[in-house]
Parts: sequence; structure tokens; C-alpha cells
Amino acid sequence: MRHNRSSFTPPLGPGDWKAIRSLVPYLLEFKWRVAAVALLLIASKLANVSVPLLLKEIVDAMNQPQALLAVPVMLILAYGFLRLLSSAFGELRDALFAKVTQRAIRRVALQVFEHLHSLSLRFHLDRQTGGVSRDIERGTRGISFLLTFMLFNILPTLLEIFMVAAILFVKYDPWFAIITFVTLAVYVIFTLVVTEWRMVFRRTMNEMDSRANTRAIDSLINYETVKYFGNEHYEVARYDEQMRQWEVSAVRNQTSLATLNAGQSVIIAIGVTLLMLLAADEVVRGKMTVGDLVLVNVFMLQLYMPLHFLGFVYREIKNALADMERMFKLLNEDREVEDVPNAAPLRVEQAAVRFENVSFSYDPARQILHDVSFEIPAGHTVAVVGASGAGKSTLSRLLFRFYDVDDGAILIDGQDIRQVTQQSLRAAIGIVPQDTVLFNDTIYYNIAYGRPDAPRDEVVRAAQMAHIHHFVESLPQGYDSMVGERGLKLSGGEKQRVAIARALLKSPALLIFDEATSALDSKSEKAIQDELHTIARDRTTLVIAHRLSTVVDAEQILVMEQGRIIEHGSHRELLQKNGTYAQMWALQQQEQGGAQQG
Repeated sequence: MRHNRSSFTPPLGPGDWKAIRSLVPYLLEFKWRVAAVALLLIASKLANVSVPLLLKEIVDAMNQPQALLAVPVMLILAYGFLRLLSSAFGELRDALFAKVTQRAIRRVALQVFEHLHSLSLRFHLDRQTGGVSRDIERGTRGISFLLTFMLFNILPTLLEIFMVAAILFVKYDPWFAIITFVTLAVYVIFTLVVTEWRMVFRRTMNEMDSRANTRAIDSLINYETVKYFGNEHYEVARYDEQMRQWEVSAVRNQTSLATLNAGQSVIIAIGVTLLMLLAADEVVRGKMTVGDLVLVNVFMLQLYMPLHFLGFVYREIKNALADMERMFKLLNEDREVEDVPNAAPLRVEQAAVRFENVSFSYDPARQILHDVSFEIPAGHTVAVVGASGAGKSTLSRLLFRFYDVDDGAILIDGQDIRQVTQQSLRAAIGIVPQDTVLFNDTIYYNIAYGRPDAPRDEVVRAAQMAHIHHFVESLPQGYDSMVGERGLKLSGGEKQRVAIARALLKSPALLIFDEATSALDSKSEKAIQDELHTIARDRTTLVIAHRLSTVVDAEQILVMEQGRIIEHGSHRELLQKNGTYAQMWALQQQEQGGAQQG
């Protein structure tokens, strides 16, 4: 990986300014609070700049012969009061601005989270959960830093530098102001150049950190698989390789930081020394008092701290922008599937479904569906069977509009699903997927997820219909039992029954069963099949199945092969045709007979 750039890039690029501009609406939301903060900020800096002026008066007063008899008490009291005001204004300013910062973090995090849920299934199949979560975490932290330090450090520091330079220019030799400005200019240029060089290391470090985090989470989620194959050392070695690369970048980041700090200190030291030499010469020649010497010294010390801090803040702002850059990339991800302008909600009357000459491919190089046409009349059950990879599950994904068809159309009650809102479409469809993944929460929560506002008795009724109620009641904590990460505390059959209960609770007009009973034993499968037939009686139902015994009662069975429907008809009609379906039926009956004999 290269760590050098061919040319110096601007301190803030278009992407950085875009990120900064994106925060303006959050400031405008609390404009009166922000205005009060700005006034407090100015008052704090005025008090801060006034402190050395008072200190000069105190020193000059104490330097007079009569000072032994009359200590300038009022000046000393005023000096203490100004110091107190400077601190008090700063604390009050921070307290007032806290709500602005936290609200911005909340809004942006919510915006990213909502956007992630609006992205297509393709994005979520490609993404790495650990890396995305770390990007959001660092990005929101960057927003907090940017808002706070841009307003409370860069602007007030520039204001203080301007006021100090003005005082030096008016009260003393112009060389005081000239040396101050030259020192500042050299300092800023040096900081910008070195910080840009350092940002490569920071970005690499962030990337390695996200990769390591992704790898760790992926490994822990697949804990059982790791154990099955005894690959603990292999996983540790893979994680360590990512951490080793992170370590290299982190060391480079730290050593470059030391270089920057050392250079800044040298520049400030030279500037302060030149100013003090000039001031001492002025005192010797009688043009300045000892108080003036103290004034210049204190001013430079006060300038040195914000100047030094300005370098730190600039570095951290660049870091925050780099962190935000990855998060805003998520917001810039295009939604592959979007509602058309003024999309109407789906009007469900009978829930009749029609696929009209549908063609589709996940990748242009590999076509999945070829000119598929069929109809599911209202209240009827249509089953789709075929070998793995025939395109069966793609039908349900297209019906749910996780993807849009390449050619043709899918209609529900005569409405093209691309012309209606996705929310209304998905509200009308209930699905029991083959691979059931549950939330790391209670069994009750996972069933109630089908309709979160459903009363408890309806949740229990859905569990009874899915034949899981008695199992749940037998658990020590009943419905409050935790299912674990991805539902790992439950067996495959138990998870599938929770999924069935969840779909039933949703009470949709259209049901999809995608290998819904594949994880159940024969006895449980028979019981749930009977229940599913009862449930499907009044609903339009699409059943995707591998085991043909589960679809013999369907009004129509479609046989798919390589993305095409090659046979269709009832179970009896397909057997009479003595084609692909009949061969599949004979083979499965033979396998089932062999299993029973075994």
C-alpha cells in the first residue's frame, strides 16, 4: 500500500466542506441557543485578553516606590474577577451547546440507520456488519468533535489572535505584530503540510481497524462452525494478521504525530524568543515598562496555548472528517429499489398475483429467470418445485420487491408492484423463510415482531397455531426466554416455528412459505402442514418447496428448471404426464422408503 502522495492536496477538499455544510441544519435548529453561545464565546475571549492588560497595570503600580504603602487591591480584585469570568463564560457556553451536539449525533446516526434499512438486499448481502457498525460509531464521534472544536476552538482562537495582534500593533512597535503574524503563518503552513502527509496513515489505520473488527464479529457469530472444525488458532491468526497491519499504521501515525509536535514547538519557541528579545531591548531603551514586558510575555503564553491547541484541533478535525467520510459514504449508497414519485399504497382486494413474462438476473453474466409467467388466483395455493438453483426463491424475493425485474411485470390485483409503495406491498405479504434468523431477544419479542402492537393473547394464539406454545410454556422463563444471537439457543425446528408464528401474527393477505417446514421432523411437519393448509385456505399462497410431499394439496404446482417453468398442473395431473415432476416424486418416494427401512 502506498503511503506517499504525488502532490499536496488542499487542507479541506470538496468532500470535507460537504461534510461540514451537512451539519449546518443541526445548528439552525437551535439558532437562539447557538447565538447565545456565540455571545458567551466572544465575552470569554474579551475577558481572556483583558487579563494581561490588568496584569501590566498591577506590575507597573507595584514597581512604583509608593507601592510598598498602597497595594493596588482594586486592580488585583479586578484581575481575579476577569479570570473567573473567562472560565465561567466557557463553562456556561459548553452547557448551552451540549444539546445541539447530542441532537446532531442522534439525528445523523438515525439518518444513517434508516438509510441502511432502505438499501437493497444486494448491498446487505455484500456488506460486512462489523465494519459498518464501526464506521457509524467513529463517524458520530467525529460529528461531536467537529461541532465542538470548530466553534469553540478554531473560531475563538482566531478571534484571540486577531485581538492580541491588534493590541500589539496599536500599543507597541509594529515589529511585535509582524513577528506574531509571521510566526502564525509559518506555524499554520507547517501544520497543514504535515497533517496532510499524516492523514494517509490515519485512513489506513481506520481501514485496518474496521477490517479487524469485521473479522472478529464474523468469527464470533460463526462460533459453532469454528468449533466444529477446530479452527480457533486459524481464526486467531487471521485476526492477528489484520491487527498486525493496524499496528504498523498506528505506529506510523504516532511517530508522524511526534514529528508534527516537535516542529510546532520549534516554530513557537523561535517566535517567543524573538518577541522577548525585542521587548527586553525596548525596556532597556526606556520605551517600555517592566509591565509592558510582562504583558508581551503573558500575551505570547496565552497565544502559544491556543496556537499549540489549534494544531491539535486541526489534526483532529481532519481525523474527524476522515471518520465521517466513511459514514457519509453509507448515506451516498444508492437505493437500488425506490418508490416511484407519488407512488400510491397497494390496494388489496382479493390478493390475486400474476407474473407476466418476468426475466431477471442478479448479475448480467448469469440469467436467473427466463420469461416466467404464471398466476395465483385469489385465495388459491400455488407451489413451486425444482432443483436447487432453479430460481424458486428468486420468485419470492421479486414478489417482495427486494429486487426489481429486468423485464416483464409482477401484478397484485392488477397493480404493478413497481408503482406502489414498498411499505404497503410488504405489509400485505407474510413470509416464512427457509433460513430463519431471530433477534437476540425473547421468544415473545420475536413472535410479536410480526405485529409489534398485537395484544398478548393474539401472540399466544399465533404460537399455538404454529405448535410452539407448549414448548415455550415448558421453558423456565416461558415467553421471556432469550433466544441468543441469531436464535442459536433454539433448534432449527423451534426457530422455524417461531418464524411461522410471526408470519401468522402479521395476518397478511398473501403468504409465502419458502421451505417453511424444511427443519422440522416428520411428525411436526405433518401437524404444521395441516395448520398451514387451514391458514392458507382464505389466503393467496405461494409455496416454495423441495419436498414434494408438502405440496400435493396445492391447486397448481409449477416445476422450474434453470429459470424456466417446464411443467405445471395439479399433483395428479403432473404424475399422469410422467415428466420431470413424476421422476422427482418417484425418487423422493424411493428415498423416503429407504430411510424408513434404515
